[in-house]
Amino acid sequence: MKSKLLILLMLGSFQLMSAQKYISKSGHIWFISNTPMEVIEGHNRQAVSTLDVSTGDVAFMMLIKAFEFKIALMQEHFNENYMESDKIPKSSFKGKITNIGKIDFKKDGSYAAEVSGDLTIHGVTKAVSTKGTIEVKGKVITTKAKFTVSPKDYGIKIPSLVESKVAKEVEINVDTPYNSN
Repeated sequence: MKSKLLILLMLGSFQLMSAQKYISKSGHIWFISNTPMEVIEGHNRQAVSTLDVSTGDVAFMMLIKAFEFKIALMQEHFNENYMESDKIPKSSFKGKITNIGKIDFKKDGSYAAEVSGDLTIHGVTKAVSTKGTIEVKGKVITTKAKFTVSPKDYGIKIPSLVESKVAKEVEINVDTPYNSN
């Protein structure tokens, strides 16, 4: 009888622990490079991410070749000339929601979030911090954030011939729905 009770307690605590982790395989990350000469926009709807609501740990990983553009030639230049996606196929982020205590994941609503961590693009890792929102609606949690990066900071070389067409600061947007694991 005692062993059955112990097993039930262990199973219950395992369910509680696993309910703290959320996963997304369809995160939408896109960037916009906006200059007077040209607007370049690439969308990736295949970012994989995990979110641990008990610790605030968050991680993202995406394949560079999954970015899509309206113009096929832009996609080709992005992969071959700038991001070198055959050599450096992934980008990632690993960090933490630093104000996790102010977010009630058991109550529907929209919450301000602060995130800090390490962003790796083109094989270069830099510390980043940004603000965003976390929306809780039923069993779905959606995170949204917007921040800027400089291609130069990540070792992305822009040829002088097209330098005026690529922004010095590129806007990155994140919109990721999570379901409990």
